[in-house]
Amino acid sequence: MIQRNTSGVYYKDGAFLPEQDGPAAGLPAPETAREGTMAWSILSSHNSSGSRDRLAIRFDAMASHDITYVGIIQTARASGMTEFPLPYVLTNCHNSLCAVGGTINEDDHVFGLSAAKKYGGEFVPAHQAVIHSYMRERYAAPGAMILGSDSHTRYGAYGCMAIGEGGPELARQLLQKTYNIAYPKVVAIYLTGAPRPGVGPQDVALALVAATFQSGAVKNAVMEFFGPGVANLSMDYRAGIDVMTTETTCLSSVWATDGVTKTALTLLGRGEQYREQAPANGAYYDGLVTVELDKVEPMIALPFHPSNAYPIRAFKANMADLLHQVDVDAAEQLGVKNAPSLTRKIVNGQFHVDQGVIAGCSGGTYQNLKRAAEILEGCAIGDQAFWLSCYPGSMPINLELTKNGCITALMAAGASIRSCFCGPCFGAGDVPANGAFSIRHSTRNFPNREGSKPGDGQISYVALMDSRSIAATARNGGVLTAADELEHVPADRPDEHWNYDGSAYRARVYCGVGRPQRSAELVYGPNIADWPEQIALPEDLLLTCCAAIYDPVTTTDELIPSGETSSYRSNPLKLAEFTLSRKDPQYVSRAKAIQAEELKRRRGEETDALDGDFRFAARKTGLGSFVMALKPGDGSAREQAASCQRVLGGCANVAREYATKRYRSNVVNWGMLPFVAEDVEDWNIQPGDRIHICNIRQLLQEGSEQVPARLLRKDGGSRTITLKLPGMTQEEREIILAGCLINYYAK
Repeated sequence: MIQRNTSGVYYKDGAFLPEQDGPAAGLPAPETAREGTMAWSILSSHNSSGSRDRLAIRFDAMASHDITYVGIIQTARASGMTEFPLPYVLTNCHNSLCAVGGTINEDDHVFGLSAAKKYGGEFVPAHQAVIHSYMRERYAAPGAMILGSDSHTRYGAYGCMAIGEGGPELARQLLQKTYNIAYPKVVAIYLTGAPRPGVGPQDVALALVAATFQSGAVKNAVMEFFGPGVANLSMDYRAGIDVMTTETTCLSSVWATDGVTKTALTLLGRGEQYREQAPANGAYYDGLVTVELDKVEPMIALPFHPSNAYPIRAFKANMADLLHQVDVDAAEQLGVKNAPSLTRKIVNGQFHVDQGVIAGCSGGTYQNLKRAAEILEGCAIGDQAFWLSCYPGSMPINLELTKNGCITALMAAGASIRSCFCGPCFGAGDVPANGAFSIRHSTRNFPNREGSKPGDGQISYVALMDSRSIAATARNGGVLTAADELEHVPADRPDEHWNYDGSAYRARVYCGVGRPQRSAELVYGPNIADWPEQIALPEDLLLTCCAAIYDPVTTTDELIPSGETSSYRSNPLKLAEFTLSRKDPQYVSRAKAIQAEELKRRRGEETDALDGDFRFAARKTGLGSFVMALKPGDGSAREQAASCQRVLGGCANVAREYATKRYRSNVVNWGMLPFVAEDVEDWNIQPGDRIHICNIRQLLQEGSEQVPARLLRKDGGSRTITLKLPGMTQEEREIILAGCLINYYAK
């Protein structure tokens, strides 16, 4: 089904050659042959550094939603921005329900509209479109590059390289700075065959994530899709696979373009933006993943990660064992002991599901919902516990599905039709009952992504599936059913397009790109607050561990929970109260205690935190906290996973490695040191342990990558350790020296 080759390969005459066979075939060295990739063409055309190895990218457009745009605009405004220098789309698809905190969600929306007017942006009101549906419809095009403050910013199916990053990187673009990265690896994703009826894009995506995530085969790389199988996929199908590439931890993705791409752009009213795009003969790739589309089966990704995926057939054959493992993971990852076992949902050899959801940038496409409507037409979901909700990704999609009767068919079957909203993806909508099991065509099934609160004794579960199998399960009253088990399964055609009607956008979207109204006033609600001031890096640091996480991977959802906490993201101090709340509820109080001692030190007061010889170095020794996690930062691009630590006095992360480039960037941009140590697990750091670092400011200024330090145990023991700062650029060092990105620009 999926085969991986982690060695370099050349693509020549429709086949792949090992790197060592390149010279005999008359091919140039890899450094030259990599110029034949689609990624090279796009990256080099957007690079302003003049260097092949260190890129300084300027994007064509940007996008943010209502969880992130307030903080980004506040950051850029504080750093001197006077107008948006590139098209910047502000969508409102995350806090659309306005269900938490009184007026604060709608206050953010009003702020967003006022900012679009003042600085010259595009404002998409709530319930009009999911951020990525809108950007696919209105901006994604071959050869373009788009930056978004959401991790699922992926528009590769349109030939567009899109990257999801934390807010500070978008603020940099607003300040006419560049996105600075080393030239990434490029991995070929070679598609052959055609999907079988009943196998949807989520099935292909889950198989791909399962084959690449654990190994890190495409981590921080560009996934480049091409091969004869591409021609057998519609644009919706391609987009459904592409958006899930985020779950592989890749940097970005891009696909070859063809007549399907051209037709799709033409129907969107942007046919003139089409251009043919394919790898050159002899192109070099850093790795190869071959996907045999005709061998992919309907899949299910069990809690608590998209990579925990199995063919539904295999799951059914091993339900008791696999569900027992979910019970074990729930106890270990969520701290929920003695929760009712999921094996109780096996009745007479069948697994019973409580809820189905088809939503968002991955599930809410036209083709996914049309297949679901065809499978459910003339049937009834039934009056038992199972229920189904469907969220079209945009109003144009909703309009077309309404015109052709698909919405009618879904409603008649008992499905609930919702607005264009991302909530079910991050736990802000359709929260299941305690102990319930939900199957969703959405992007993630991390812990708490369904909205439950294990700390309050609640726990529910999300598994990822394709809309086709979700509809088949709904047709069967909630008994888990793969779509290919049905007697008649509607097939997906590559020429299946939909008629785009943009009238809803013309009626509601504010389009002010390039027309800033400088005299317009920003409208602030009472919850919208400025970022608190941060100080420059002291000469020495005495850091206290306030959380130690030994899980194999720590997600950004665990660092700062999603769901209802998202409503407070326009207020850094209020949001910080939720930091690590579902992983280590004592973190905030520990961090605040250290922060209080640091404030005493700055005022020249005596502090118990500087005992013994440290008292004599009080003027130059800063007090701060740090989080130790083996591999932090998988998942969302949200900057708050780092900024909340900083707001509470955080000065560093200590990790074996960082799960994603974007989380490490957030740590740096908020003035924290991104330490790594391969043997950190052996140090057995615990909350209350301290790390003393002498001359850290000088070491950073000198460009040192090795930082000697002393680990001081809370029980009195100590040992010498070495912390590392590999690959830090000069600018990154200067940001940390200044205290954060805002301070750096203020200088």
